[in-house]
Amino acid sequence: MSFSATQYDTVANLVWPKRDASANWFRAIVLAIAGSLLIAVSAKINIPFYPVPMTMQTFAILSIGMCFGLRLGFATILLYLVEGALGLPVFAGTPGKGIGITYMVGPTGGYLLGYLFAAGAMGMLAERGWDKRFFLTLAAMLIGATLIYAPGLLWLGILFGWDKPILEWGLTPFLFGDACKLLLAAVLLPTLGRVLRRQR
Repeated sequence: MSFSATQYDTVANLVWPKRDASANWFRAIVLAIAGSLLIAVSAKINIPFYPVPMTMQTFAILSIGMCFGLRLGFATILLYLVEGALGLPVFAGTPGKGIGITYMVGPTGGYLLGYLFAAGAMGMLAERGWDKRFFLTLAAMLIGATLIYAPGLLWLGILFGWDKPILEWGLTPFLFGDACKLLLAAVLLPTLGRVLRRQR
C-alpha cells in the first residue's frame, strides 16, 4: 500500500473537472449540498438485516469522502452536521429520537464526529490513489470505519460508563452489515473510476 504524495484525480474531478476560481466555488457548493442530501436520504434507508436493520449512511459517508477528496469531502460532512444541528431531520434517528444539538450530544454523538474524521481520511487516501484498486480501497474503507467507530465507542463509554456493555451496544451488532457495505464500496468505486477515466 503506497503513501505516495502524488495527487490523483478523484471521481468528482473526473465527473466535474475544476475550472476557474468562481466556477470552482459554484461546483463545490453544488456538490456539497448534493452530497449532504444524499447522506440524509441514506440515513433513512432501513434494510432488514442480521442481526440488526442496516442503513446505508456509513456507505454514503465513506464513498462521498473518497469520491470528493479531502477538502470537499470534509466540507460536505460538515454541512450535513450543520444541517442536523439546525434541526433538520437528516440523521437516522430524527425526528423520533430528538433533533438538533440535543440529538447530536446523545448516544450517536461520537459517531457523528467520526464522520468528519472518516470523510477527511477517505478523501486524502483517494487523492493518493487508494481508490484505484480493490484491496487499497478496502483498506481505506476499513480505516474510515475505524475512524467512525473509535470516537463513537469512546463517547458511549463516557456517556454511560465503561461498566456497561459498550461493544455490544455500539459495535458488534453492526460489524456484519458494515463489512458488506465496505466490500460493496471496494468493488464499486474502483470500477466507477476506471469507467470515467476511459471516457476522458
